[in-house]
Amino acid sequence: MVTVRIRQARTTDLEYLLGLLQVLFSIEEDFHFEATRQRRGLEMMLDRDGAVILVAEAESRVIGMCSGQLMVSTAEGGFSLLVEDVVVEEEWRGRGVGTALLKALEDWAGERDILRFQLLADRSNKAGLRFYHNQTWQDTKLVCLCKHPTDR
Repeated sequence: MVTVRIRQARTTDLEYLLGLLQVLFSIEEDFHFEATRQRRGLEMMLDRDGAVILVAEAESRVIGMCSGQLMVSTAEGGFSLLVEDVVVEEEWRGRGVGTALLKALEDWAGERDILRFQLLADRSNKAGLRFYHNQTWQDTKLVCLCKHPTDR
């Protein structure tokens, strides 16, 4: 049996993380993979106190990742955690890797008094939605809207 270890990501993991984001963005219709942009985003998260990237490592390589960022929630009167980029290599799915990553993220958040977790998921990603529902995530009546600045 192969041991899977969950740990915080390091800058030396960037190439693995970019590969995983490419897999994830191939599933999500709203995002397109652009290595330069994604590298910049990953580097920003690695350097930010209120953010974390966790990786699952097996056989001396990164096989999955998830990330989260702290946000202030006026509804909760405290911090919420925006969970992003949950992805596991296809051959490792169904083995508890995603569950372990989210559990480790919950542990990280627990040390910071997080009152709510939230995430966005692609409506067409049926397998991903099933996974989140099995992890006791609940649908809300909220929708995500997006706008990019027009002056750039």
